[in-house]
Order: sequence, then structure tokens, then C-alpha cells
Amino acid sequence: MAYIFVQHLDPSHESLLVDLIASHTALTVCQAAEGTRIERDRLYVIPPGKYLAVQGGALHLTKPTAPHGARLPFDFLLHSLALEYRERAVCIVLSGTGADGSLGLTAIRQAGGRVLVQKPEEAAFDGMPRSAIATGEVDQVLPVAEMPAALAKRSNRQESPAASVAPGAGGNADWLHEIIGLLRKGTAHDFTLYKTGTLIRRIERRMAMAAIGRGDMQGYFTRLQGDSAELALLAKDLLINITSFFRDTKIFDDLAQRIIPDIVRNHGSDKPLRIWTAGCSTGEETYSLTMLFREAIVAQKLNIKLQVFASDADAEAIASARLGTYPETIRAEISPGRLAQFYESAHHDAPTNARNVADMAAVLKKDGLSFINAEVRQKLRDAGYDSIVVGKEGGVPGKSNSVVLLKRPEEM
Repeated sequence: MAYIFVQHLDPSHESLLVDLIASHTALTVCQAAEGTRIERDRLYVIPPGKYLAVQGGALHLTKPTAPHGARLPFDFLLHSLALEYRERAVCIVLSGTGADGSLGLTAIRQAGGRVLVQKPEEAAFDGMPRSAIATGEVDQVLPVAEMPAALAKRSNRQESPAASVAPGAGGNADWLHEIIGLLRKGTAHDFTLYKTGTLIRRIERRMAMAAIGRGDMQGYFTRLQGDSAELALLAKDLLINITSFFRDTKIFDDLAQRIIPDIVRNHGSDKPLRIWTAGCSTGEETYSLTMLFREAIVAQKLNIKLQVFASDADAEAIASARLGTYPETIRAEISPGRLAQFYESAHHDAPTNARNVADMAAVLKKDGLSFINAEVRQKLRDAGYDSIVVGKEGGVPGKSNSVVLLKRPEEM
């Protein structure tokens, strides 16, 4: 295992961290340098006045453009770790002020990695630990003294070969159906139509947390039968609350410039314009769409009443979305102009109107589509939804096509 240490440093002074840390560990401690290859049993320390990221198995340094007080070096590193190492990445949040790390740890968790946070009660400065815990994406809150053992246990599990089980004799694919049935019976959720690959990856993540080998899904099924708390945690993990404000900027730009203005222009002012986001998670994308529609209505000087509906299978996520309160880190996702227009003290306080879902324009966010199988997608189209592929000709260029579903105009 390799370690990277990030601290908020004064960019105008040399750092003494390397010498200080080296006197307390047997690891090789060095200051990160551009292009350094990442090696096992080494601890790399961020230098002053730099952003640090990982790519291609090496460290990369860049100069921040934000002023010193507004920099988020921990978030910057964590996002790159999530992309590079996915389920192998571990984020640890220690004592510190502010909310740096809250966005990045969410990316780590959603990539299948693990998040540990220092107990706020023992932290000299509890701002960062409490902000991290507030995201709802933390795996364990521990005293610092217990973290090495937690890391060692995870490392040993990752390096152990998975048990070899013959198909039809308890292999993972055979037990997946049994676990889905147990979830359907013991929770309010049916994951039958989720993609098999997504289900297995998420279940294996929970298995690792429970110290059960990747090849022993039968053993995990036995654990679930007698552990209702673990069953609930697995269901929550499978709900996959991946979201942020204006997530995937290119797609939201295309919605703002091409799709939403046409919807508003062609909508009569004699009836409300109703929008529904399914799989809304904690509400960030719902509020993002709301802002875009409000801006389009104002720009066209129209008097259209906008009603926004949102739904999600996760009751906790819905409660959070309804409250509409978000950490200060949303300043990195929302422009200053929109913050000033739509927010008060960087916290949204607009309740969702969900009294009637009839006769609505429906927008199903792309993230919801990415976790359901082809059968469900076809049912949506059979129900009267046309798919607009954003990312092909006339759309937004990108690494992959993202889909927005809109109700056919004659049925709206």
C-alpha cells in the first residue's frame, strides 16, 4: 500500500512535514514531485502551493488558480484517485477546518473505494470530519489509533486470492439471485432489473467491508440471513446515490443551450410546465434542472408556472433532497451568479411540489439509466418516451453517450 498525505500548507513557506513524519514511521517519506512513480510502502507529502493528482501510476503537480483561502487540494487529489484506482482507493479524513474532501470522498465511495473519518470528538479541529460525515458516504468513523488495523485488514483481503468456486456449486452468479430475493423480502427494494455487473461489484464491496472473501458470496448470503443491519446497509449501497450539481458540465450545457429553451418556447403559458426527475437521489440534479428551466423562462420573458417533481427509492435521500441543505463545497459546482440568485448562505431552501404527477414533461437523469438493464429501457420507450442521445451528432461530444428521456409532445 502507498500513502499520500495532504495538508493545507502556506504556499509562501517551505514545508517541514517530510522530516516531522519520517521520525514517526518506518515508511519511506518524501515530498511529491512531478512524474514520481508511486511505489509501495512509501508516503508522499504534498508540497506547498501545489495541487497533487495521480494518473498512470505517477504523481502529477499543478499550480492552483483559485486564491489560497478557496483552494481544495484534498478534493482535487481524491477525484483523481477515484478515477485511477476506483475500488482500491481509500480516503482518510483527519482533523481540519472547512469542508475540503467532502466532494472527493463521495467520488471515492461511488467508485467502490472506502472512506474512513477521524472521530470528531478527538480531532483538534472537527470541521472536516463533521463535513465528511454529513455527506452520508463514510464507511467508518474511528479513533486514529484504530485506523492502521482497519487499513491492514483491507489490504490483506485485497491481496488474498478469491476463492475458486465452480459454476452451479455456489459461484457468485448462482448466489446473486438468492441475495436479490432476500433483499426483496427483507427490505422495500427489488433490484431484479439492475445490471448484473453493477450488482456484483456493489455486493463484493460490502463483502470486503464484512471481511468476507470475494469468491464466497454463499458465505455472505448466510451472513445476510441472520444480520438485518447488514442487509439494510447492502440495500442502501445498491441504491447508488451518485449526484452533484451540474454533474457532467457538457451535458448540462447542452440542456441549457439546446433542449430546455425549445421545451419552454413550445409550452403554452395557460398550463404549468411540470418536470419530473426520477432517481433524484439527494436532489442536486433536480435543483440544477430547476435553475436551468427558471433561467430559460426568464430569458424568454414568459409567464409560465414551473412545477418540479422528484422521486427516488431511497427514503433517506428523498428526505435530504426535500430539506435542500448542502455543504459550502457546492460553491465549487455552482456559479457565483446562480448562488446569489437561487441560494441563501449557499443553502437551497426550495421545497419540491409533488401533489400531482399527471400530464408532465418527464426528464429521467442519465445516471438512473446507467444502472438499469435493457428491458427497463425498452419499457420506458414503450410507455411513450423518446430518447434524446446527447453526445452524438448535434449533441455534446464526450467519452460516452448520455441519454435524456422526454415524454412525446403529443402526450404531454
